[in-house]
Amino acid sequence: MGFALKAPVTLLRQENFVPFHQSQGRYSNPIHLTKRRLSLQICSVSKTAAEQNLGFPIMVNSCAGKMGRAVIEAAVSAGIQLVPVSFSTEAESGQIVQVGGQNIQIYGPSEREGILSSIFEEHPNLIVVDYTVPDAVNDNAETYCKVGVPFVIGTTGGDRERLYKTVEDSKVYAVISPQMGKQVVAFLAAMEIMADQFPGAFAGYSLQVMESHQASKLDTSGTAKAVISCFQKLGVSFDIDQIKQIRDPKQQVEMVGVPEEYLSGHAFHMYNLTSPDQTVSFEFQHNVCGRSIYAEGTVDAAIFLAKKISEDAPIDCSGLPALG
Repeated sequence: MGFALKAPVTLLRQENFVPFHQSQGRYSNPIHLTKRRLSLQICSVSKTAAEQNLGFPIMVNSCAGKMGRAVIEAAVSAGIQLVPVSFSTEAESGQIVQVGGQNIQIYGPSEREGILSSIFEEHPNLIVVDYTVPDAVNDNAETYCKVGVPFVIGTTGGDRERLYKTVEDSKVYAVISPQMGKQVVAFLAAMEIMADQFPGAFAGYSLQVMESHQASKLDTSGTAKAVISCFQKLGVSFDIDQIKQIRDPKQQVEMVGVPEEYLSGHAFHMYNLTSPDQTVSFEFQHNVCGRSIYAEGTVDAAIFLAKKISEDAPIDCSGLPALG
């Protein structure tokens, strides 16, 4: 049975990555897993794919989007071969766009399975990266799993439980995370450790949450949701619908302090805790301008995934050590 690497902070543990068990074909070794939530380390891939002799090609879907472009540029810089094909909407099908110095042919949803099968046959060590839109998450993942292609998915939204079940049932290798910025993942890991070690520590405290992203981001921040879940374990009463979403550029500049040059790509998060008598307050904040942190983390995820697939080794994930 396959298991999805899916928790917000379970991104890229160097020694204890959790792939999916492929019972036939290239991935035949058994993988011993403990069926529980895993707290995984973050790795930093210092060598490029070429330096590690991984030699795998990458296909980036929604290549015309800002994240898709950023991932392609980071992948090319890391020495990864880029497959000049990408999936997008029917409206963009047939277009050719230039990204990372290459002309990339775009195909629509109706052509996904056939095109992907052909590419996977030609490139059996292919890894797909998905940064599409929330509405496409589940259909795209089902296509990857049906064809059997390993993938990294950083798109937020969609039906996450359905997504995890799709991957688990398919036994395909994958990394699934709504947050690909490794430093932000480290912060999330620290929050989870605090929540586990000191449950109820902030009982009675009120919480205010504000998150600001580019106007094109349609869904609520997955990172904010993950942090809030930690505060809830710490005893804070807060509902997701209480998050204050800022998508108006004027407010982002004047109220949040986002530099104008990053209005089209940023992620600002602010959390304020206040004691019942208003005498004590805590503030947590993490601000990201641009997309390089996510693109580089995504490429590291792809390199790491390719390395683990190439090793084809059984992994015992019980008794994992703490974040280091």
